[in-house]
Amino acid sequence: MIEDLGERLRLIVVTDPDCGPGRGVVDVVRAALRGGAPAIQLRMKDAPAREMAAVAQALLAETQAAGALLFINDRVDVALAVGADGAHVGQDDLPVDQAHRIAPPGFLVGVSAETIELARRAEADGADYVGVGPIYATDSKADAGEAVGVERVAEVAASVRIPVVGIGGIAIANAPPVLHAGAAGVAVISAVMRADDPESAVRALLRR
Repeated sequence: MIEDLGERLRLIVVTDPDCGPGRGVVDVVRAALRGGAPAIQLRMKDAPAREMAAVAQALLAETQAAGALLFINDRVDVALAVGADGAHVGQDDLPVDQAHRIAPPGFLVGVSAETIELARRAEADGADYVGVGPIYATDSKADAGEAVGVERVAEVAASVRIPVVGIGGIAIANAPPVLHAGAAGVAVISAVMRADDPESAVRALLRR
């Protein structure tokens, strides 16, 4: 496990193909990295593995050059194939302990855990961090479910020893309460991917 993982997770930019006309995911991620984004998560729901691996390979070149982490959403196999830093899995994806069993030392696994019970189970199974959300209502993830609020972040953060990352509807203005509740960082989608100036958006989020 990376010693300063909590610091590296203070902002995770989660990709979205809907990132504005005339620009692609790699373009926006490159700008986000210029702004100092410490971690990127590639999210391509329902994309073929071949297509996802190609984008992941392109992003890995960018994140490695910037000294940032690259996580792959859901697909541990793709993450391992391209040599990403880790994967972020949901409750229906490959279990954490099995992911670590086939991954090399240092491979990071984050888990979506909406409740205290799920977060504790993820920690016991070897998760490196847990993602809690959606904190606020969001339309960036169709499968996000009901907002759980910053109170849930506080509850989970008090129940586990690994870093907690808040996700869901987080923007520059409403990020501070998530951190004050005990989160090590936040994960954002539209706040960066759809921003007019992704680089400036990242800088503003990091200042908050």
